Amino acid sequence: MTNCRWKSKIVPYKTATMWQRAASYVCLVLCCLHSSAAEVELTPPWDVSMITLNAHYTLSWEWDQRAQEFDNVTFTAEYVAMYKLQSKKKTPTWSTACEDTPDRFCDLTEFDLHYLGIYMLRVRANANGSHSDWVQKEFCPDKDADIGPPSKVDLAPAGSGLDVFMSDPLSSTGSSMKDNIADLYYRILVWERSAGRQASTTEPLDSSANLVTVSKLKPWTWYCVSVQSRYDFYDKKSNFTSPLCMKTEGAVPWWQIVGYFVGSLVVCFLAVLLVLYSPFWCFQKVKKTLHPSTKLAPHFTQHLCDSPGSDIPRLLTLDPESELLCDNVTLVPEPTDLEVLILPPETLTGPPSGLQPDSSGRHSRQNSSSSGDSGVYSTGGSSGNMQHPNHSLSLAEDCLKGRVDLEKLKMQDMVAGLNSRLTADEGTADMSV
Repeated sequence: MTNCRWKSKIVPYKTATMWQRAASYVCLVLCCLHSSAAEVELTPPWDVSMITLNAHYTLSWEWDQRAQEFDNVTFTAEYVAMYKLQSKKKTPTWSTACEDTPDRFCDLTEFDLHYLGIYMLRVRANANGSHSDWVQKEFCPDKDADIGPPSKVDLAPAGSGLDVFMSDPLSSTGSSMKDNIADLYYRILVWERSAGRQASTTEPLDSSANLVTVSKLKPWTWYCVSVQSRYDFYDKKSNFTSPLCMKTEGAVPWWQIVGYFVGSLVVCFLAVLLVLYSPFWCFQKVKKTLHPSTKLAPHFTQHLCDSPGSDIPRLLTLDPESELLCDNVTLVPEPTDLEVLILPPETLTGPPSGLQPDSSGRHSRQNSSSSGDSGVYSTGGSSGNMQHPNHSLSLAEDCLKGRVDLEKLKMQDMVAGLNSRLTADEGTADMSV
């Protein structure tokens, strides 16, 4: 402004000539242009708006980077409650939501703005230490925030009707939006599903309850349902949910009820039987496994146990010296009873044919006492034959004890048979003389 002043003296406007007046105007314009060129201001953001859904709030704005000569432009967003701005006692304190952020939006959800409160929001651009002007916007969640549809919709058949279960829209903290909007209610549309068209076949049903039964529908027919959230005070309406379809049912016939009842009784009986029989079956299996009915032979068990009367098995070790304590076991069949043929005395009275007399002395002894000698010799012969059964019994006992093998038994029986034959022949020859 100093350039716009005259160096010599100030000429009064009334006494100045036309040329002097024109020169003063030109100087004033040049001074204003010089001051504006010395300080270039940033363009403030524009199209400031709020993107909301239930209790989720996002401040959004636009800014044209191509029309500016600055690089690395950032933005700062702040908020304050409206009642603090109207207070005349003290200067309001703005709370910073986003500071020097390169984004064109700022999320205000985490600051838990009261749903029924009124707030003033503002945003500006920053670059190279200079700032643009603040752009402000008033925001009331109860009035400006949009509401969403029910968070979940489920259908269930109710005879010839349908049960519609609706979950409330949720806030940012996971609570129901009915805590913020007491007058929130739902509009339910129901139509019969048909090929190529979806026309509502019933009147829209409005209800603030979470469970609604839609009646007066056709049995065994497919119907589709869509739900919308509404708030009439500020005329808020959400989008409709995606259609859900389900087939209605009719009256259940009596024979089907009886069948279900009988089937349930059979299932319960089988379950009880299984519970009662399964422990017994398991017990029998364990018993057969631990105590089998087939037992080992006694001559095996006496070598497997520590003592003849003990039921505790003997532990097998890997020590080579332990084999010295074991006995060899030989399996033999049961011995058969040996038959000994003893000739009666009557068969020895007559001499056999073709027998020639021997010495005289021996013949005279036989003739002098034939009957007595015959008894003596027959007794001697029978006594010689009685030795063979005892001998065979002793061999049988040895076989049972495992001390004589089968081949030895057969050889001894053959020798005993030959001896008995020789003795019988000698007794017969003596008697005939």
